[in-house]
Amino acid sequence: MKRVTFIHAADLHLDSPMSGLRHLPPAIFKKLQESTFNAFTKIIDLAIFHAVDFVILAGDLFDGEDRSIKAQTRFRKEMERLDERGIAVYAVHGNHDHMDGRWAHLPMPDNVHIFSHEVEVVKHTAENGTSVHLYGFSYPKRHVLERMIDQYNREDVADLHIGILHGSFEGSSDHVPYAPFRINDLLGKDFDYWALGHIHKREIIISQPPVIYPGNIQGRNRKETGPKGCYLVELDSSGAKMEFLEAAPVIWENAEIDASGLENYQDVYDICLNLMEEKRQNRRGTVLNLTLTETGIPDHELRSITNGELLETLQEEEADEESFVWISGITVNEKRMWNKENLAHESDFFSELFKTAGQFAERSESALPLYSHPLARRFMNELTKDEKQRIAEEAEALLVDLLYKA
Repeated sequence: MKRVTFIHAADLHLDSPMSGLRHLPPAIFKKLQESTFNAFTKIIDLAIFHAVDFVILAGDLFDGEDRSIKAQTRFRKEMERLDERGIAVYAVHGNHDHMDGRWAHLPMPDNVHIFSHEVEVVKHTAENGTSVHLYGFSYPKRHVLERMIDQYNREDVADLHIGILHGSFEGSSDHVPYAPFRINDLLGKDFDYWALGHIHKREIIISQPPVIYPGNIQGRNRKETGPKGCYLVELDSSGAKMEFLEAAPVIWENAEIDASGLENYQDVYDICLNLMEEKRQNRRGTVLNLTLTETGIPDHELRSITNGELLETLQEEEADEESFVWISGITVNEKRMWNKENLAHESDFFSELFKTAGQFAERSESALPLYSHPLARRFMNELTKDEKQRIAEEAEALLVDLLYKA
């Protein structure tokens, strides 16, 4: 049976500046600055170890259109490692590293094929004789809003067909609709595999034929949580076997601790330490955003948590750990002494407060003033509906707690 194996990765964002993280200890910040490069090196290690036929890189190889010399040099070094072992690379540029930027061009080895700004087809013939047509295009400019999917047309003189597309499927409201497509558009092309990029969350849209976002290779902020890496794919005419392989040297996570049974500060401190040691076992760096729920310890001990003393104590000496667990923040949700439904029924004031909070996530003009400021919003991502809902719920709980205790 005709068969090939390959690595599918996307959104490398090499040399990402890790904006907004300079407050971290220098040692941890440096590890984050190097993390995209180290994750990519790990992916190349995996490609060599599994002796794949080729590697697919589905866009945003570099973090910016200027493609720093450092990023290009590191990328070329990894391409040369694959070239030495006869492993081909098929790559497209995305909206971050589009082809309209200005940069000093470094030549790539002959095993690397970068798709042009128009959809093209390239033929790969594996050592076992299996022929594959790979289809793709690189972004000619930053904003590609056209339905490029309409230009993908199957050419039938190959055993297998793989589409490479850096874009978003219509209906994905949290992302700019670059090179938009519908699922039926992909299915209608009769390809054997769709290697997608652009969405940083790993997701198998369809399993047969596989339509896959591998996610980015290294989380860069608190929104990009969980393991990051690539897919190892074994593909033949009957289907595909896919395995997700981790590559990120630093993981971002959110964690909750049920503090309802804790009686004092020491109890909270001990359970936080236990969680940190548990996370350390992954032998990677971890940046952890921690939430304490149902906290009911006395107010005079709670102050040592809410005033930052607990956070500072937990952060001590972590900067020097190879497998660090850095608590980036602690949110304390106190045990509620009130019932929302009862308060709304008993008081018109509380009923109106809950109604106003509920409207926050639905009305874009209600967003925080900072996000509406003409200068500030250039440097900030727009709040998602879930984020607005969370902010509204936190504000609602804080107000009611203060009023209820008064």
